[in-house]
Amino acid sequence: MHDTATTFLELGAVLFVLGVLGHFALRVGISPIPLYLIGGLAFGHGGVLPLGASEDFIEIGAEIGVILLLLTLGLEYTAEELLHGLRKQAPAGVLDLTLNAAPGVAAAFLLGWGPLAAVVMGGVTAISSSGIIAKVLGDLGRIGNRETPVVLSVLVLEDLAMAVYLPVVTALLAHHTVARGSLTVAVALGALVAVLYVALRHSDKVTLLVFSPTADRNDEVLLLRSLGLTLLVAGVAQRMQVSAAVGAFLVGIALSGPVAESAHEVLTPLRDLFAAVFFVFFGLQTDPVEIPPVLLAASLLALAGVATKIVTGWWAARRAGIATMGRYRAGAALVARGEFSIVIAGLAVAAGVNPQLGPLAACYVLLMAVLGPLAARFVEPVVRTIRRWSQARRPSDPATARGA
Repeated sequence: MHDTATTFLELGAVLFVLGVLGHFALRVGISPIPLYLIGGLAFGHGGVLPLGASEDFIEIGAEIGVILLLLTLGLEYTAEELLHGLRKQAPAGVLDLTLNAAPGVAAAFLLGWGPLAAVVMGGVTAISSSGIIAKVLGDLGRIGNRETPVVLSVLVLEDLAMAVYLPVVTALLAHHTVARGSLTVAVALGALVAVLYVALRHSDKVTLLVFSPTADRNDEVLLLRSLGLTLLVAGVAQRMQVSAAVGAFLVGIALSGPVAESAHEVLTPLRDLFAAVFFVFFGLQTDPVEIPPVLLAASLLALAGVATKIVTGWWAARRAGIATMGRYRAGAALVARGEFSIVIAGLAVAAGVNPQLGPLAACYVLLMAVLGPLAARFVEPVVRTIRRWSQARRPSDPATARGA
């Protein structure tokens, strides 16, 4: 058994290296997420300095990181804004899931893996990473942008779709009967509707659970009650086969008024700590030795995934009346894949669907988790450069010159 000193040494080394990487990322003007992921590769199995004693703690910390990312994101919006966005963006959600599942389904059939693997790979490629996207939007200062509610609506619709997809795919992998699979889906949907109802209709009561307006603000009490309530709801959601991230997001939506601002303030440092651990855990799950054999297939899948997400975000933002640059920002923001994709692939690997599915999914998610923040950061300068290049070429067009 590893002793406490070893755990402290490993955690200290990980956190210090993350601090150095984060400082470097800020100096060069990019999101630190890609560097955190690469750092995770170095600390993972097959890496330069593999961890042992602290891996279990990092795994739990990663789960808390996702919950805190989605909680603080939910604190930025009201229940009315969420409901309006979901109603308006429902067609975009359907397009998003259909368009982005297609590359994964096609890849599974082209590789000869069969229909069950196709269902799994469709889920791997369809769902964006709410955790990574929440972090990127915060890092780039885009929480208040006009296109951000569109992005959030698409993410919530994806997570709601997961409430149906995960029980179905779990039943398929376990070869359950139709009746048992239907019961699992019904329980998940019932829990989801209950959480949504409380968040949308009883926001004031949820707020009272965290902070009383007649009491003076106490940061310690506010932190403990808001975090405790979020973890309780996330745990219930997870137990009912609904995403813990969805539960956390809805708690953030349910908290309103000054208490939401105060909760955001006290939770932000804790969120940043555990969010960094979450991204490292991604890297820890990937053995670098497994990457080269599947790198070509994963790269082709990643290129398709970037294109389909940009199309989805562009179309959804256009429907909302967002200007052209905002449409591209919305598309680029949706590129990252992450926690759901890993969970789905893990279920398939545990069920023995195909031995190559795990490495391919892991490599794909790692590529998309790196490309996502980079796409969000550089989409504006790239679009502006293309526009300038296009405008510079127009006068040289003979037909244009004659018309002038």
